[in-house]
Amino acid sequence: MEVPAISKLVLWFFRRIVRGYFRRHFTAVRMSRASLQTTFDDERLIVYANHGSWWDPMVLVLLGEKLMPARRHYAPIDAAMLKRYAIFRHLGMFGVEMETARGAAQFLRMGPTILDRGGVLWVTPQGRFADARERPLAFKPGLAALATKTRGGCTVLPMAIEYVFWNQRLPEALLRFGAPVHVKGQTVQEVQQQLEASLLDTMEALKAEVIARDPASFVVLHSGTVGTGGFYELGQRALAWLRLRRFEPEHGAAAPHPVRPDERG
Repeated sequence: MEVPAISKLVLWFFRRIVRGYFRRHFTAVRMSRASLQTTFDDERLIVYANHGSWWDPMVLVLLGEKLMPARRHYAPIDAAMLKRYAIFRHLGMFGVEMETARGAAQFLRMGPTILDRGGVLWVTPQGRFADARERPLAFKPGLAALATKTRGGCTVLPMAIEYVFWNQRLPEALLRFGAPVHVKGQTVQEVQQQLEASLLDTMEALKAEVIARDPASFVVLHSGTVGTGGFYELGQRALAWLRLRRFEPEHGAAAPHPVRPDERG
């Protein structure tokens, strides 16, 4: 297996599509302020996350662009799916046969090569969709085996993701990075325990922020759509215009501010 060649043109086009998807379907993509000190400059870096939604790969594409734009990003994908959507090869995705020894061998060969070349590897080690409240996390063993196999060691960074509805019509995509696991010399079993514990701690911390429902605890990585939309919002806009007030599309927004007649939109 060879490391897939990433097409700059295809990647640019796909990233544009992803940005548009999040703009239309989410209120915002937010990162916990507790993650602002997270660094992404480790030479051999693996980012691993819980896997709760179809949107997860889209989040990874968006974060690669927003947080590590100068690096190349790769992720494993089911070989059958890659055969069906061959364009993914040009985005840094490589096929592995799921639930087979051959697939595990493919992953263990490709991963270290990517890391040795300075690429960032994104992995969802649960290997299936799982609710963010499900416990235990029950990782597949591939990630820990890969981390211990990497020459010179590597850094494995946990990321928790949740998709929740707060005050707006559309959901929020919320994420938080946790304490990295530095792998060098541990056994596979030790690394497996460390990885699960670190992501679990990160998911619990994000859960507390989700329950608190305070946008101030997050920074916006990508803005989406706010407001009710449709005829209801059109009526609200007209009412604000008649009252000489600025229209605030956010549901539950602060009281509107008076505006001059020449500022009517």
